[in-house]
Amino acid sequence: MAKTRSVYVCQNCGAESVKWLGKCPVCNEWNTYVEERITKEVSSRPGLVNVSRNAIPKPLKEIESNSEKRIDTCIGELNRILGGGLVPGSVVLLGGEPGIGKSTLALQLALGLHSRKVLYISGEESAKQVKLRADRIMPDNQDCLILNETLLENILTQIDAVKPDLAIIDSVQTLYSDSIESSPGSVSQVRETAASLLRYAKTTGTPVIIIGHITKDGSIAGPKVLEHIVDVVLQFEGDQNYLYRILRSSKNRFGSTSEIGIFEMQNSGLAEVLNPSEILLSHHDEMLSGIAIAATIDGARPFLIETQALVSSAVYGTPQRSTTGFDQRRLNMLLAVLERRAGFRLANKDVFLNIAGGIKVNDPAIDLAVVVAVLSSTFDAPIPGTTCFAAEVGLSGEIRPVSRLDQRVSEARKLGMKEIYISKYGVKNLDKGATKIKIIPVSRIEELVKQVFGKGNN
Repeated sequence: MAKTRSVYVCQNCGAESVKWLGKCPVCNEWNTYVEERITKEVSSRPGLVNVSRNAIPKPLKEIESNSEKRIDTCIGELNRILGGGLVPGSVVLLGGEPGIGKSTLALQLALGLHSRKVLYISGEESAKQVKLRADRIMPDNQDCLILNETLLENILTQIDAVKPDLAIIDSVQTLYSDSIESSPGSVSQVRETAASLLRYAKTTGTPVIIIGHITKDGSIAGPKVLEHIVDVVLQFEGDQNYLYRILRSSKNRFGSTSEIGIFEMQNSGLAEVLNPSEILLSHHDEMLSGIAIAATIDGARPFLIETQALVSSAVYGTPQRSTTGFDQRRLNMLLAVLERRAGFRLANKDVFLNIAGGIKVNDPAIDLAVVVAVLSSTFDAPIPGTTCFAAEVGLSGEIRPVSRLDQRVSEARKLGMKEIYISKYGVKNLDKGATKIKIIPVSRIEELVKQVFGKGNN
């Protein structure tokens, strides 16, 4: 016997209500409540509940804790983020903007596993479209199974018949279940389909990769419970005007969330970037002003990145402040520190800042390189390409130390840097015997200007 009930669900946050509301009391969004009918099978004998053997309580000492053997994805950057490979029975959620490379990465993973049976379920593209992409990515492997289906019950039937070693769903917003009377992509449909795929993965030990859309603010579309029930949440980032993509892990039950993977978009798919420092640093025939190199760390991975600044007189009444890949409020703070603590008059100047490579940097260690790039453009004095910077700038004008300085110095030495400017208060934590690079400690902005440019305040 089936029982049907009607509820109103917020399509932004997943909150439910028995009646329609104009404004959601949870997320404060307007006109997001949509009526959804949910059909649920009710047992004729509600007093009896089937209890599986796994539901029986066990003492903790009787539970085996042997680590599962991970599945090698044949993609080194993806293995790094996952903690060594795919864990059997895990559910991985991959999100990102349209056209960023989610489907390309998933298909590249499916084609790369030659010795395993992979089922690629596409609800967005036809089988012929997937075939065209596969011929471009890896034409020598045609063993991957392709299923073009969006009905959840049919998908589970085919999965049970094929019994793959890995199942890939592209995407969860296109799937729907007959038991719920709502359109695909709604909160109820996403929640039900994700829960069904989770049950399949946990009961059979088969890893499942789910591709998910994102909203305009960058979060995974659908209910927040989607991110809670999966084991791993991966986020694809990058600017479509650039070739580089960054894969981050915001949740990982089987590894660290501090790792990142960097890929380069090519005609044949996504290529791994093993040494991002060499790519993110520009090579110039002559020394140019307004350029400084920062030794940053994203997650657990150190790399050098080029910071470009341009300072010019404000043509219009209000000076412009524009940044690409850097927090504009942070730039305004650093400019205020330069004017207040070091005496540089930048209130009537236009300041433009760009992080080379089109990536976004949140590491506070880039502060010193930003300040030096701005001053280099102001003085029109180039900085040697063998000099880099790694320190945070405080509001009082002091140069503050940053974490994992040994890794930053080691990366700078590996890339051929001859000197690095760091905080005076971080030298004591540095292993001087293994650096083989000139360490220049500074404690104040004024001292930095004298050391780098040999000038006093304006």
